[in-house]
Amino acid sequence: MSGRRYLALWLPLLPIDRLQRLDPKLRGQPLAIWTTTGSRRHLTACIPMPGIEPGQALADAQAIRPDLLLHPAEPEADAQLLERLAHWCLRWTPLVALDGGDGLLLDTTGADPLFGGETALLEAVLRGFREGGFHAEAAMAGSPGTAAALARGGESGRVLPPGQERDAMAPLLLHALRVPEATITALSRLGLRYVRDLQRQPRAPLLRRFGASLLDLLDDATGERPRLFRPLYPPPAFQAARNLLEPIITRAAIDQVLAVLLEDLCRQLADAGQGARRLVLQAFRVDRTVQRIAIGTGAASRHPAHLARLFTDRLDGLEPDLGFDRMTLDATMAQPMSAQQDRLTRERGEAGGSLTELLDRLEQRAAVTRPLPLDSHWPEYAAAPAGPFDTPKPAEDWGREIRPLRLLREPVPLAVTTLTPDGRPASFQRGRALYRVLRALGPETLEPEWWGSDGGRPGRDYFRVQTVEGPRFWICRLKEQSPRWFLHGEMA
Repeated sequence: MSGRRYLALWLPLLPIDRLQRLDPKLRGQPLAIWTTTGSRRHLTACIPMPGIEPGQALADAQAIRPDLLLHPAEPEADAQLLERLAHWCLRWTPLVALDGGDGLLLDTTGADPLFGGETALLEAVLRGFREGGFHAEAAMAGSPGTAAALARGGESGRVLPPGQERDAMAPLLLHALRVPEATITALSRLGLRYVRDLQRQPRAPLLRRFGASLLDLLDDATGERPRLFRPLYPPPAFQAARNLLEPIITRAAIDQVLAVLLEDLCRQLADAGQGARRLVLQAFRVDRTVQRIAIGTGAASRHPAHLARLFTDRLDGLEPDLGFDRMTLDATMAQPMSAQQDRLTRERGEAGGSLTELLDRLEQRAAVTRPLPLDSHWPEYAAAPAGPFDTPKPAEDWGREIRPLRLLREPVPLAVTTLTPDGRPASFQRGRALYRVLRALGPETLEPEWWGSDGGRPGRDYFRVQTVEGPRFWICRLKEQSPRWFLHGEMA
């Protein structure tokens, strides 16, 4: 065994629980979920009732219980709810994975001391789900498959010590391994109903008769070859967390908790010689809803005051409702950062005024970009917007040409008057405005890149135009039999 510990959670009535949470009037009613497989309509989930069970034909169930309340299955809604619940489980551990369509797996290695031990942690998880209106079963073991089999095999609430996985599986029914129903029926005909019955059998005949999938399920449950644990969310590089004695709902209280989290997280970053590039604040509501706010920085930072300012406007989007009872702050991206002091004379409490911090604050409100030079002379492809902290590597001759301060996304057609058919423009009309040309410099001839998708386009003759009215423009004439003119930019 690897020494890791796993908590498996099973939600046997997840579709029922979802409907009852949406409509509390359904609680206590004979509720069942049905679907169609091929031409057969059958139940997929139901409230425990005599004579009614999942897999039963819909007509048979209605004959036994005419008052049955039937709802069609909504697997997408169930999956969305399960993923939201997985997110809510991040309050106990950062490593959470889905386990089929009705279960969750939590890697709780090292987390149990924070909650008073493994038994206390298991009880807290079960209590949290049951108080939220979910039918939940859970168990803990040293293998994901073992914990899941215990939770699904009638051993809910059990904390299995390391090394006892094989023995703990022996008395369980094969249903606990999630063996397909057809395989269970075939095994029952052979007198094999419990896990111990499989453990006593030679593996080769089982492999020939039932395939490798049966032995894979057995090895997973006994911990011989445990499944690969794939968490939904990558664990954060650094995290600060606070469990709150009382739910908080005011902005002042949220700001106060955030300040504490930032101090804690920045201390961790400083100890590791790192700075944060991306932070995610998670606020866990008492109604099992999790809200997230993310910020990014252009350069690595561990300055609490600066990072707090980046969160200022984003916090307005939080909706506490009945309150938050836990908040976490994750540094999901960090970079090495050496200790540095901007100025020897900086006074205590003086706010940093660096360009980096200014750009960070601006980016929380609107996109901030800079032109990134590209290897092309064609105006539309000569540059592209990039982040303010991206380092451009232009060619040696890039920028030598005189180009407009504002390049239009698409050239705008113009009505131009020239003194000769191929001469310089004398005047032109843009919309309802008429401009008279005082001076026109050009033409600068540009041919399309023959190797690209624009190779078939006509070339262009560009002119830098000073108008009598004042504005300066960058206009072009297409090199065609009947030349057309376009406005492509505005000069400084």
